[in-house]
Formats: sequence, structure tokens, C-alpha cells
Amino acid sequence: MPFTVSTHYPRTSTLERSMFFHKREPQYRATPEHPDAAYARKLQEVLGGQYGAITLAMQYSFQAWNAHLPGKYRDLIFDIGTEEFGHVEMLATMIARLSEAEPHEFVEETAQSDSIVSAVLGGTDIEQAVLAGVGARPVDGAGNPWSGSYITATGNLIVDFKANATAEMQGRLQLAELYRKTDDHGVRDLLSFLLARDTVHQNQWLAATMDLEKENLKSMAAPGSLL
Repeated sequence: MPFTVSTHYPRTSTLERSMFFHKREPQYRATPEHPDAAYARKLQEVLGGQYGAITLAMQYSFQAWNAHLPGKYRDLIFDIGTEEFGHVEMLATMIARLSEAEPHEFVEETAQSDSIVSAVLGGTDIEQAVLAGVGARPVDGAGNPWSGSYITATGNLIVDFKANATAEMQGRLQLAELYRKTDDHGVRDLLSFLLARDTVHQNQWLAATMDLEKENLKSMAAPGSLL
């Protein structure tokens, strides 16, 4: 007997079934003017640090998965979380490109002017070179592995949204500091974009918190909660 597909369940397209839709073009360009392994290591903080892009992407994803109230708030968490995965991709790409082989003269010049490079020649983490093909890793600027303990996902929307706004503020502080520490126009271009997007996200979380209070949903928590 030939195999037939049951029509009992409605069919959906691949796109409709997908949680993520990946485009080959990045959300924004991540092209430095020249390699800078020392600066790449600094960028690891806003990728794999406590308030880095990995934390935000995972935090928002778990908040959305744990949300028991469908609708605009859950959609908001998913939307921003999905964008944060794009930020992870852009930062990882920038770190990989900054970590490419540097001209010997540039390394020596940088080592003389940067105390970090003086301590670690070229600024490249040894594990980054050996384990990651001189690319990005899920670690912070000091090489500490990213941890799931960075995530806040309480099930209480107002608690989570305030934590999200704080995380975006912390991320903006770090991005602004890194912006001041480079003259590379390509890097600054990307950081400017990320700063703008983090500002938008921060304002979205603050506005959503106010809406929750107006709708008297500030205590909307997971079932069984005593809050």
C-alpha cells in the first residue's frame, strides 16, 4: 500500500513552524578597519559577560517560554529575544574578524601603548586561539565561561521586565565604554548600532512595565505563585 499523509492535522509551511528564520545577511555590518586581538578580547565582555548579548538572548527566551499569559507581552519578549540572537551573531563575527592575524609592527606598537597587551602579547586568549580557531567564545572578557545563573526568568512579568531594563542599561554602559576605547570606525559603527538598539529595548521594557501597572497585572506570575 502506498504511503499517504494524513490530512487530519492542518499543514503549515516551514516558515510558520520555525521559531527562528535566519537570513544570510547580518542584521548590521560587522567589519573592522583592521585586526585588533586585544580589543577583540574586550568585546568578549559584551558577548559572554553577565550583561552580554548571550545572557539577554537566553534570558528573554526563557521568560517567553515560561510566560503563561499569551498576547502582546509574550510576543514582546519573543521579539526582543530573537533580535538579541542577531546581536550575538554580529558581535561574534566582529570578534572573529578582529582576532585575525595582525601585522607584527601593529602588535608591537599596540603592546607599547596598551597595558593589557603588554600583559598578554597581542591580547589573544590562549584558549581562544587553540579551542576556537581564533574566534569568539561564550566567555567574558576575562575568559570566564558564560553561565546560566546570569539569567533572570521569575515568571512574574513586572519583575522580569524591570530586570530586563536594568540589563539593557548595563549593556549600554559597557558598549559606551568600549566605544570610547577604539578609533576603529568599523567597530564604532557596529557599537553605535547596538547602543541605539539597546536604548530602544530599554525603553520598551520600561513602557511595558507601566502598561502592566495600568492594567493591574503587576503581580501576574506563574500558576501556584503566592505573589
